[in-house]
Parts: sequence; C-alpha cells; structure tokens
Amino acid sequence: MDTAPPGWRSRTPVLAYGSNACPSKITWLRTQLGLTGPVVAARVQCTGLAAVWAAGLRQRDGQRPATLTALPGVTEDHFVWFATPEQLAVLDVCEGRGNRYDLAMLDNADIRLDGVLLSGVHAYVGAAPVRFPLLVNGSPVRVAEVAQADAALLTGEPAAGHGLACTVLPPERTFS
Repeated sequence: MDTAPPGWRSRTPVLAYGSNACPSKITWLRTQLGLTGPVVAARVQCTGLAAVWAAGLRQRDGQRPATLTALPGVTEDHFVWFATPEQLAVLDVCEGRGNRYDLAMLDNADIRLDGVLLSGVHAYVGAAPVRFPLLVNGSPVRVAEVAQADAALLTGEPAAGHGLACTVLPPERTFS
C-alpha cells in the first residue's frame, strides 16, 4: 500500500549545499524570484562528494559561491530539498541553469537519509569554468574548511570540471 503524502511523487530530490541550505536563501527566493509553497528538506550524509569554493566570483556581490565536486573519502552533511516543479523552476533561474550551473542527476551517489541510501538525487553542478572548483595548489578548497569572507581572497586555477558521475538534464527536463 502506498502511504506517500499527496503530491510527494511530483517532488524532485535536489542536493542543497552552500547558500541553498540556508533558511535566509529561501526567504530571498520568495521575495526576489517568487518561490511558493512549503520547502521540504531533510539533512543527509554525503560520501565521496563535497561542497567546495568555485573558481569565479558572483557578479552581484563579489563573493565566491560554492560548487560541488567529487572528493573520494570525504563525508559531509548537507540537505536534500524535495522541490515541486514550480520550486525547481525558481531554482533553475537562481542557479543560472545552462549557463553557470547545470541540473544533473547524480549517478550512484552515496547520499543517505537516516542511513537509508537515496536514489535519483539531483544537484546543480558547475556548467562553466567560473563554477568549476577552484584549485589552490592543485586541490579544491572545501567550504567546511574556509569561511566565505576568506574564500573571496583565494587565488588559484579552475578545475577542468566537477568530476562528478552525473547525467546533465536538458533545460526542458526538470525532473525524472
């Protein structure tokens, strides 16, 4: 018997890292981009991937945004946002889908909710060198290790890509 709440199947699990895991970002999305409805999110444990600082700075405030990369042996806590199609459309605008970030389904990612492996988790991944990981002395810099104010001062080179096993979804396809 199916006990899922009504509308649950229409939600897409999206890994929220960096500012997308911040409650004030949800308020900003509501006031600036028209986000509607309740935001349903749960804390998850991710192994083999990490939030790291991106190579480029944001134009609007000069800060360095977070991006996602493969990082074997690393475990981090993040959130999965179970987004409605309407919420996903707002996230697409915010993330500059197809320009700064791509929406991708993470292939075989180790993302667990209360120890249970989640499948079909999506994430916004770098789509251009400006949103690929910043490499300082050849290594990405984890968000968990360097504060954003200090991250804006880092210098290095963009990685060749994000290194994640994923399937980038074309812009007209917003969920699986």
